[in-house]
Amino acid sequence: MMFPNRLRYFNKRFLNRFILKFAGYSRNSFAVVRHVGRRSGKTYETPIMVESRGKEFIIALTYGPHVDWYRNLLAAEQGSLIWQGKTYTIGKPEPMNSDVARAEFPLPQRTILRLLKVQHFIRVASSVVEPART
Repeated sequence: MMFPNRLRYFNKRFLNRFILKFAGYSRNSFAVVRHVGRRSGKTYETPIMVESRGKEFIIALTYGPHVDWYRNLLAAEQGSLIWQGKTYTIGKPEPMNSDVARAEFPLPQRTILRLLKVQHFIRVASSVVEPART
């Protein structure tokens, strides 16, 4: 258990900062979720792995359902998502069956999700598309 926690800490402190530079603005599986802290009230941005399906997004919870950004979205029942240069308002997240959700991702991402043994996915409805602001 200690190794995954160290990896998560490293990713949160270092790798996420790098990924935020291109997530949400190019054609890849990374988006940026903007959420407000449950206790702090501060706005945070977190890179996430996402796949778009019409007016909803499927999001992989790569570290499980106990991460802060997910708990913040649940508490607020909304947030925003920057995806391919546009900002979407998203609603309350709903859990999804992992086999169904994983199948929605393209083969390269699906393979990565299987290798990482990602078991938790959510679906969020989206609305209000506007150009992304940095």
